[in-house]
Amino acid sequence: MTGVADALVVFGITGDLARRSTLPALYSLAQQGLLTCAVIGVGRRPVSDAELRAHATESIQAAEEGNVDEAVLTELLGRLRYVGGDAEDGAMYSALREALAGSELPVFYLATPPSMFDEIAGELARADLVGNASRLVVEKPFGTDLASARELNRQLTAIFPEERLFRIDHFLGKEPVQDIMYLRFANAMFEPIWNREHVASVQITMAEDFGVEDRGAFYDPVGAIRDVVQNHLLQVLALVAMEAPSGDHDAIPRRREDVFRAMPAVDPRQAVRGQYIGYRDTEGVKPDSDTETFVALQLEIENWRWAGVPIFVRAGKALPKAATEIVIRLQRVPELRWGGHRLYSPGHDDIVLRIGRHAGISIYVRAKTPGKAVSQPVSLDLDFAEELGEPPQPYERLLSDALRGDPTLFPRWSVIEETWRIVQPLLDEAPPIERYERGSWGPSSSHALAGAYGGWREPS
Repeated sequence: MTGVADALVVFGITGDLARRSTLPALYSLAQQGLLTCAVIGVGRRPVSDAELRAHATESIQAAEEGNVDEAVLTELLGRLRYVGGDAEDGAMYSALREALAGSELPVFYLATPPSMFDEIAGELARADLVGNASRLVVEKPFGTDLASARELNRQLTAIFPEERLFRIDHFLGKEPVQDIMYLRFANAMFEPIWNREHVASVQITMAEDFGVEDRGAFYDPVGAIRDVVQNHLLQVLALVAMEAPSGDHDAIPRRREDVFRAMPAVDPRQAVRGQYIGYRDTEGVKPDSDTETFVALQLEIENWRWAGVPIFVRAGKALPKAATEIVIRLQRVPELRWGGHRLYSPGHDDIVLRIGRHAGISIYVRAKTPGKAVSQPVSLDLDFAEELGEPPQPYERLLSDALRGDPTLFPRWSVIEETWRIVQPLLDEAPPIERYERGSWGPSSSHALAGAYGGWREPS
């Protein structure tokens, strides 16, 4: 149901996610005149409205590096109120009902651990706070496997129907991720070659140059497959591979879903799991942990556009550099010969989309090396921030869409179910863990996975 929210209730407003992302995003929306409703923060601690405003001010000043518009900040702080109490305590919801008096279209945003989603939704229903227009926004991960995701969906949709349940995947809020679709379909040079006739392989790499550090207790039950592959990277793949959207507002979600429905579940024999040496010494990690901090796998899309094109995905921590890139590797051209001459063309013709740091695109073309009968790859580069300006932050866009009731960038249940189906074999029959050194590109066996297709391209 569309319509602009008249109240935003943020559960977990004193937590780390709210400090890093939610509160700065609300400031940005206020700066643009897009925040028109009251903001009610909910948390366990007994915090006064003044203390919440001080917390918000500190978070926003840190995010904006001190460059804060005082008038905008004052306007935002004037919208903030706080309701404290245990999320499982009915008395807290009575106080929340008083704070929401007169609201007809509230949005409840759960910046909380996923284990609390069903309990909070149930308490909202029991407190008669769920009307015919209210919306629920939840964070990832949505479940821990296919069975748990189905059960969580059953519980939540019994209270908030699908059209009023918004599941955040913050990668879809990243401007460079949204740019994938525009680069493909707004440029005549790309679409004619974006298929199995011209593409030899597709690679997606999400590399982090840091380890788990102080997040061991959170990360150890999760691992790389659940943390970034099932959600972030498969959603990115869908934008890379989908058909051109057309029709109503549901066009983009439908096209993304088509991609997943055409994908067989991953074969564990075509996957590698790794764990960096020293991970088990991290506080909060089990001494004999089998959790992967690295995963590489091969996928396929069985449709007319992509049949036979291998798709390689890898993600890992403690790698040489931080980067998130998509590589479209084109088919090799024939070697040219004439008379006694041969034009040797080493390397690969790659289109590289950078969606992490230094977002942009690089197109590798070949030019003749002066004085020699050999070509060499040279790149045509576009840095998005340099050419187009700094993009909005993901939560800025996603919270704005949730407040307006626009579901385009929020994965719906049918998509979530498909992505869990695709990775479930890796959870049921997990390949053995292979150890790798910090600062390397993961287990040596992962290099062989893409070896027949020119190997992995290392991020620049």
